[in-house]
Amino acid sequence: MRTLLFCGLLLLALPTLAQVYTYIDADGNRVFTDKPKSGNAERVELAPSNAMSPQPVSAAPVMVAPPEPGLRYSLLRILVPQPDATIRDSAGNLIVSVNSEPNLYPQHSYRLLLDGAQVGEVGSSPVFPLENIDRGTHQLAVEIIDQQGRIIERTPSQPFHMLRISLAQKRMVTPCKKADYGVRPECPLKDKPPEKKDIPFVPFL
Repeated sequence: MRTLLFCGLLLLALPTLAQVYTYIDADGNRVFTDKPKSGNAERVELAPSNAMSPQPVSAAPVMVAPPEPGLRYSLLRILVPQPDATIRDSAGNLIVSVNSEPNLYPQHSYRLLLDGAQVGEVGSSPVFPLENIDRGTHQLAVEIIDQQGRIIERTPSQPFHMLRISLAQKRMVTPCKKADYGVRPECPLKDKPPEKKDIPFVPFL
């Protein structure tokens, strides 16, 4: 529940240019996507972003191909998470959103880099759901590439910090109740205390 609430708060930072939809899949999980899905998909109303442009950090120079005439971008940025943000999620999940001005041209795609390596799928979607990120500090960057894989634009790398709460810590914050065992991940059935058996009453003769 906390993860869904956190994801919802993150999506509020997306710009009005990005269309985001949400629905419940067959396994009961809430899914966020930029493509409408027939049936139970609902459009998420997004507020204008107040994110600041990321500050450049030291990194190796990246060769950027000159864009074709008329296919230039005045802005490319990561909206969520903001630079140096601290993410608290026990599963290490994070939704990254990006934005370009003007909108992405049909010949181009977004590519997300985590610690210098590509993560997620290359495409036109400005939303990248990431899972199971290790705890610690990481670097994010986004690129716009053309059909030949050449880099047209690239943001500076910006850091974020992942804090993963252990199951033991979650039990300390919210102790397990009888009905929680086998339901909450931090309350496995093997840890369920044995139930006390009633001692039968034996009358004295």
